[in-house]
Amino acid sequence: MLDIKNVSKTFFPGTPNEKKALKSLNLHLDKDDFVTIIGSNGAGKSTLFNVIGGAFYVDKGAILLDKKNITGLPDYKRAYNIGRLMQDPMKGTAPSMTIEENLALAYSRQSTKGFFALNKKDTSFYRSLLASLDLGLENRMKTKVGHLSGGQRQAVTLLMCTISSPKLLLLDEHTAALDPATAKKILKITTDIVSKSQITTMMITHDINAALSLGNRTIMMDDGEVILDIKGEERKNMTVEKLLTYYSKERNKQLANDRMLLS
Repeated sequence: MLDIKNVSKTFFPGTPNEKKALKSLNLHLDKDDFVTIIGSNGAGKSTLFNVIGGAFYVDKGAILLDKKNITGLPDYKRAYNIGRLMQDPMKGTAPSMTIEENLALAYSRQSTKGFFALNKKDTSFYRSLLASLDLGLENRMKTKVGHLSGGQRQAVTLLMCTISSPKLLLLDEHTAALDPATAKKILKITTDIVSKSQITTMMITHDINAALSLGNRTIMMDDGEVILDIKGEERKNMTVEKLLTYYSKERNKQLANDRMLLS
């Protein structure tokens, strides 16, 4: 479904600040995979999402989505098939527009007319989607998104990312800026939507427990490479302690990331 073939990305090449963010990285995802991604800061996780989403072009290698080569496509063209939810709840929505207007804007991506409009049929559809969140937002459809809390805004953004049934969903630490109770609720909403819509998903997280319990597969990145890829019984029997021990032995260093160690 998703094939990343020998992809490399270097920032500031040939300078004292040269950083090899991705090193000949290879990765394959099957349809309906839900892959959690862990790794310390600077491991290359967000760079990986940026090259998949089209924010950065790769130096070499290829990215294929459903066997279509998207390596040279700009980000706005990839957005038809790739949804992305960022860490910051303030991103991904238009704060001066209402909830239903934001949903209509996202829904219009599947339209060939190039504009969005509100009608009774679509409004009823948006209401049912919002009701499924169990946050009471179906009764606030005329509310401007800028008036919502961070958790509510992330929930709306999640709906916007998935309303047109993308082939791939990228979740970039999308609960990191939320309080624990709200983060737990958003993760529950996330898993419900992904499961119901059967969307192939990649989720970056610093919560190792969540990484091992959500989805069907976990990969660990370090220094621009995938150093661990587990699923099935191996993943089921993996613990946080085993994972940290593996990292220490494999890379001969400790995880220098308080959020991972304290999650």
